[in-house]
Amino acid sequence: MPCVSRHIGSTAIRGLAAKPIIDVQISVADLESLDVLAEKMAVIGYLWRPQNTDLTKRYFRERPGDERTHIHVRRAGSWQEQCSLLFRDYMRAHAEEHGPYVELKRALASRHRHDRAAYTEGKSEHLWQVIRRADRWAAASGWRPGPSDA
Repeated sequence: MPCVSRHIGSTAIRGLAAKPIIDVQISVADLESLDVLAEKMAVIGYLWRPQNTDLTKRYFRERPGDERTHIHVRRAGSWQEQCSLLFRDYMRAHAEEHGPYVELKRALASRHRHDRAAYTEGKSEHLWQVIRRADRWAAASGWRPGPSDA
């Protein structure tokens, strides 16, 4: 199964405050070959999380006790795959966006220390505003996702 892996999330953006969790996105032709993928991921130490409610991806996590790593497997060319890459690249190119986002993340982390869902939901409106700006930037710059980080 050919795939492309890319570092995404806050740790992929130099200068942006982030939790010590690495997010990797693997883009695949289809999500139907899950048995083969789950076996290969297990061999290298990542466990499939079938209870993930986002049906546009397959989600894997590290084994308990290993370094925190989230693996997001998405269909190549899908909106969700492109959105993660666009957000990353836009934030890399626009350091002025970092301050407000970091301030929001810190406030939400303090307020929702033990409620991951509330923390994530609290970022939603801000993230959509950034994505709208990133979309305009992509159209004006001719943005395209770069090659694999692997």
